[in-house]
Amino acid sequence: MTCVLRVGVVGVGIMGADHAERLVRRTAHARLVAVADPDETRACELAGRFEGVRATAGALELITADDVDAVILASPGFVHEEQVLACLTAGKPVLCEKPLTMDSQSSLRIVRAEQELGRRLVQVGFMRRFDPEYAQLRSVLADGSLGRTLLLHNVHRNASVPNADFRSEMIVRDSLVHEIDVARFLFGEEVVAIQVFSPAPTAHAAAGVADPQVAILTMAGGGLVTNEVFVNSQVGYEVRCEAVAERGSVLIGQPSSGLYSTRLASDGTGRWGGSVPADYRARFATAYDLEVQAWVDAALRGDTVGPSAWDGYAATAVSSAGMASLATGERVEVALADPTEAIHPVSHRPKEAS
Repeated sequence: MTCVLRVGVVGVGIMGADHAERLVRRTAHARLVAVADPDETRACELAGRFEGVRATAGALELITADDVDAVILASPGFVHEEQVLACLTAGKPVLCEKPLTMDSQSSLRIVRAEQELGRRLVQVGFMRRFDPEYAQLRSVLADGSLGRTLLLHNVHRNASVPNADFRSEMIVRDSLVHEIDVARFLFGEEVVAIQVFSPAPTAHAAAGVADPQVAILTMAGGGLVTNEVFVNSQVGYEVRCEAVAERGSVLIGQPSSGLYSTRLASDGTGRWGGSVPADYRARFATAYDLEVQAWVDAALRGDTVGPSAWDGYAATAVSSAGMASLATGERVEVALADPTEAIHPVSHRPKEAS
């Protein structure tokens, strides 16, 4: 068995640069060997921070390179299909950041291509499954001590979004998609319908953007999931989840006891009596570290863990239905392909996230 996994990172924006640092500083048995980005200058700047790392403008060149064993895709979603399929053709494990692709049809093509290959190579970057709190919550719900899970209540808030072009649909596709995967992960079943509501928008959102949004998911077993997504809350990055079961409830992501309130302090930071994380990299730093380490360890074993291509497809299908609901305000049913024809239907808590 190879002792070190040689990894290439495609996309050197915030997430790609963060993964590069993670591979070099905090991931065992991995070596960052190359980074790729259409902005070759930016790729060279990132590569120059580490010894022995080369840069290229070509994602496909990196994917097919002989010195790259596995690939992390932190590129925009609209290029994921081509790049994931290239990884499958090259027989290389790939950790693809969400969304798997931009629509359910292209995501399903990836599921089918992997199925034809006969082995799993795709892991989708739903890192919350590796977060210790979410993993513990999954264990509590799965052990049956609280009875059947009836409801989930999710809150997902960002201080702001860096891109002025972050439109209403992107809140569903790029933010709510995490809550969609959380619902599938914690219930262990599929989402069968979604309805998205648009309350009065915050003055801090761009013109015409519906922010915040509230989405209601209906699960296959009849459970309901409420989701608030607010990407311009001004305070900080807040993610909470409460599961309500027949004999009790469990709340994660709550940093204090007693009265919990948030506000924007005079120094411009979000406060609750302690600091609110500035962004997702701080809130889920441990989850990202565990996710990438689990991916590396599995790749070295010739295995894949965590969210599968099917998980990515299912989340994309629900997101697509959510965007349709956002446009009409109506409840939209989710139609998935036959899961018995896919290699991995709903996947559960990865062993490494225990």
